[in-house]
Amino acid sequence: MATQISNPQHRVETKIPSTMRAVVYRGVNDMRVETVPVPRIGAGELLVNIATCGVCGTDLKKIHFGSHSAPRIFGHEMAGTIAAVGQGATGYKIGERVMVFHHVPCGECYYCRKGTPAQCPLYKKTGVTAGFEPSGGGFAEYIRVMDFVVKNRGVVKIPDGIPFEQAAFIEPLNTVLKGVKLLNLSPDDTVLVIGQGPIGLMHAVLSGRIAGKVLTSDLYPERHAIAAKFGLKHPIDAGAENVVERVLAETEGRGADAVILAVGGTALIRTAMDAARPGGKVMLFAQTQHGEATFDPAAVCVDEKTLLGSYSSSFGILDEVTRLVFDGYRSGFDLTQLISHRFPIQGAVEAIEVASHPKADSMKIMIEPVLGEGAK
Repeated sequence: MATQISNPQHRVETKIPSTMRAVVYRGVNDMRVETVPVPRIGAGELLVNIATCGVCGTDLKKIHFGSHSAPRIFGHEMAGTIAAVGQGATGYKIGERVMVFHHVPCGECYYCRKGTPAQCPLYKKTGVTAGFEPSGGGFAEYIRVMDFVVKNRGVVKIPDGIPFEQAAFIEPLNTVLKGVKLLNLSPDDTVLVIGQGPIGLMHAVLSGRIAGKVLTSDLYPERHAIAAKFGLKHPIDAGAENVVERVLAETEGRGADAVILAVGGTALIRTAMDAARPGGKVMLFAQTQHGEATFDPAAVCVDEKTLLGSYSSSFGILDEVTRLVFDGYRSGFDLTQLISHRFPIQGAVEAIEVASHPKADSMKIMIEPVLGEGAK
């Protein structure tokens, strides 16, 4: 049932349902599609009707490892339409198509000044919710975007002709470009990207815009076929080839100048280190769970290999990322090609199950409250 919203904190009146469907985290591996209240917004805030939301690996880790208390509504790779505008949220109007970041840096603190905005205290505060403890909320029909996200460039307008699904890649592509920039690649570099899921493939594509050669390693030939559509020409079948030996063969025995580990867990850190040349760099991108890992410390000291990490996004490159996503879509950089499965919200539990057990035919999994709206 729709209700008339005439709260004085709102600049406009609109009809918004009183309840909505959402995927609620109730505990480890316990996800349920439930009916919950549509969040109310206050001054300076926005209410956004979700069109599409990608299932991210960090969402899955929260679901499977219980790092967050329940109940929660996860999801943060999201895009939709503004449904209500709070008083003082200038520059926005109902009906505008937007993508939303769930974290924003302050731009002024010690960590922001030092170029590590993901460590900013404001950045660590989640500013988007569909109910319960703020946790992104994209796995729902509506989200409340808090004022500090609105004020700090956390809402990006989507140009006409760009599908919601393409715009939803702004957040993950931002994280990828941030990592690639940290490697300070050169045109004569050889880069190895381990893992050709959506994140690994984007790493390979962006690395290939700078480096002379990009080697891509994955167990699934089907993923290499998708990578080939993006111009990646040096696949390594990790199920049949020795990855390190292949990298050495491709680099006159030196090893890769940079290795990007885009696969979660710690099992492949040693492989990544062995594949890097003396003086090369290894970047951990998907190792977001705390634990212990084994590697040869002499590889860092004697061989002068650099082991570094990259986490989350950087608003210093936001304009560059939006150009890549929006202008790129018009010129063939169509990230929607990475989407293998789309589920309506009532099928969201199955969507999370598919994303949790990747197979040869699974890439990016999207949850879309109204199936098909994300492609518009």
